[in-house]
Amino acid sequence: MRRLERDETWMVRCTVVMPDHLHLLVTLGKHAKLSAAVRLLKGRLAPALRRAGAAWQPSFFDRRLRPDDELLPISLYIFLNPYRQKLVGVDETWGGYHCAQSDWAWFGPLTKESCPEPAWLR
Repeated sequence: MRRLERDETWMVRCTVVMPDHLHLLVTLGKHAKLSAAVRLLKGRLAPALRRAGAAWQPSFFDRRLRPDDELLPISLYIFLNPYRQKLVGVDETWGGYHCAQSDWAWFGPLTKESCPEPAWLR
């Protein structure tokens, strides 16, 4: 993911790596196509997945956000995914979560020390 950022293919806004899938919120580079970016990501990670006895699913699901779409619901969905799946307790942080500093500046204060408020999970 970071290499694709360095190549200006995309900027990762937030991501969560789950045991069997991942969620990415990215801003594509000026000349990037999402399908090509996903193909690069999958191709670069495929050898590691094979060594672990895993593989990518053949396709992916995407949703394009418009400039006036709210980021909060998407950011919450991504952040809360491991908590909803009960992979981590509400007083713990999930190691597979990343948020860009520019987005964490507004989103981070909505969390309690990087953990969701327990009421969010009810």
